[in-house]
Amino acid sequence: MSPVPPFRQLHLVGMPGAGKTTLGRALAVAYQVPFLDLDEEITRREQRSIAAIFAAEGEAYFRGREAAVLREVLQRPGAFVLATGGGTPCFHHNLEALQQTGLVLYLEVPVPELVRRVLASAATRPLLAAAPTAEALRERLDETLRARTQFYARASLCCTAPACTVEDVQRLLGAYYTTG
Repeated sequence: MSPVPPFRQLHLVGMPGAGKTTLGRALAVAYQVPFLDLDEEITRREQRSIAAIFAAEGEAYFRGREAAVLREVLQRPGAFVLATGGGTPCFHHNLEALQQTGLVLYLEVPVPELVRRVLASAATRPLLAAAPTAEALRERLDETLRARTQFYARASLCCTAPACTVEDVQRLLGAYYTTG
């Protein structure tokens, strides 16, 4: 594979547990570009965790900060891979900002797999913390996915594999640039 990425910016979107950060890091290594995690950028700038921001300020404040930090990150020069938060594309016209600056890749993972992946860490995720059992978590994720699908469906690319790999993304990018 050529280290020159076929994109200027590649933005990963999807539900909590979809693998945005894991895949994003691997893609950044494969294409030899920086990897950015929007939640990490927010926590660094706020000097507190996402859970602490939600607890102290509420979701509306968080979504405003998320949008502001996103706009700053998108101005970075050069190619990079960005993992967004699960709700990022759903607020403050963030999806449009992502689409204007790069390719948006939706990682579509079945809810049962999401439950398996996030069950142990759900208590640390503000929008999932109120779901103490696997069944409650599944219901919460189903409800959240129904609300977010309209945004995720507008991504330029979609990887539907339960565990999307670098090779899967390379195939998607190749097809996109060949037919897109």
